[in-house]
Amino acid sequence: MRDRARRHLKEQLALAAAVWAMALSAAAQTAVPRWQAAQLALTAGQAEQALALLSGLEAAEAGDPAFDALMGHAAHAAGRYPRAILAWERVLANRPQDADAARALARALHAVGDAPGAEAVLQRFGLRGVPVDAALSLDPFLVSFDRRGHEGRSTWKGHLDLTLGHDSNANAGPVPDAPSLSPPGTPAWSLAPGSAAQGAGFAALQGHLRGRHVIDARWSLVGATTADLRGHARRAQDYDALQWDASAGLAYRRERHEWLLSAQGSTWQQDGSTLRNTAGLVGEWIWRLDGFRQWDSFVQWQTLRYPGQSLRDGQRVVAGTSYVHVLRNGSLGYAGVYAGRESPDAAGVEHLGHRLRGLRAGWQWALAPDWAAFVHASHERRRYGADDPFFALRRSDRATQVALGLSWLPAPGWRITPQLAVTRNASNLPITDYDRRTVSVTVRREF
Repeated sequence: MRDRARRHLKEQLALAAAVWAMALSAAAQTAVPRWQAAQLALTAGQAEQALALLSGLEAAEAGDPAFDALMGHAAHAAGRYPRAILAWERVLANRPQDADAARALARALHAVGDAPGAEAVLQRFGLRGVPVDAALSLDPFLVSFDRRGHEGRSTWKGHLDLTLGHDSNANAGPVPDAPSLSPPGTPAWSLAPGSAAQGAGFAALQGHLRGRHVIDARWSLVGATTADLRGHARRAQDYDALQWDASAGLAYRRERHEWLLSAQGSTWQQDGSTLRNTAGLVGEWIWRLDGFRQWDSFVQWQTLRYPGQSLRDGQRVVAGTSYVHVLRNGSLGYAGVYAGRESPDAAGVEHLGHRLRGLRAGWQWALAPDWAAFVHASHERRRYGADDPFFALRRSDRATQVALGLSWLPAPGWRITPQLAVTRNASNLPITDYDRRTVSVTVRREF
């Protein structure tokens, strides 16, 4: 009897265990397959479908960090950034030290235009954002004012750069045997001493400051100034240069559009003498599609003045447009086109003026939170207005530049950028045909 009772008890316990296991399996199967289906849909690029599957479970599953993280990824991929913010905030409420969730929350905040909020999240966790502006800084038409992130407040920002490098052609001169390339039928000629390509090491110091003073919700005053000092090794000291640029204007913003009208001026000195002064106006229209995509179109008019060479004085008009797209992982791409004309004021010197057209493009890869690699390419064609009086040829140039490098954020407010830039100006006049290679490392302190 006792053995029979013992066997009966064991059978009852085994049956209870089987029933309990089946109950657990059934409960899991009510949720896990839908999680798996959402994960598979997200992996397949069907973010909207994944979000719809997860939305049906949100009331019951919200608060589970794994569920909230999956929902944050799906909402962000579907472009539903406010929902992504809520999901990542729930993750951080349960996992306060989750750095990956903090970065994801910062990206979602950036997507809705809350740059200060994104920065605050990163700073609270001691994180650094991907250096997404390295490639943009190569193109002056893409970045000129602090257009984003002011959130209705007056702001100012700036940086100080120290650059060390080597320039294979500091004077943009032709190769030493250029006379052998003279076009047939042209007079014999020779390069003046020191005019051939000269390589030299250099050091440059640049300071930049830009700001915005908010008048009301739509109107702002904007301004920027840059000073750039460049010195070369002894054999190329004649090409030491100082350049100063300044601009000030008015900005009007309405929803995703902003219009700016600014006055600009600059001066360029070489070896202690002023070579060129410019003054003019620039109008811009910025259209922000969202926190990741932006169009920037501009029209620029300038007067050019060359002290001691008044025959070169003229007018310059350039118009163009560019598009920037920042990917959700911090990588970005941009492209732009422009065209214009430079016309001399004096009569009979049409060979000094030219028409121009060009394009620019670049890509930056987010390698890590504090590392990025970039490549930038530009090409410009210039067709001059009349035959050169010496060579009896109408000058035509095709200038191409490719730059590639890295951007590293070693600490908040610091940036180190090693870079290689290669320039080729293919000209049908031998004295303006040249190659150039510049290797440099820039250390920037932002403030």
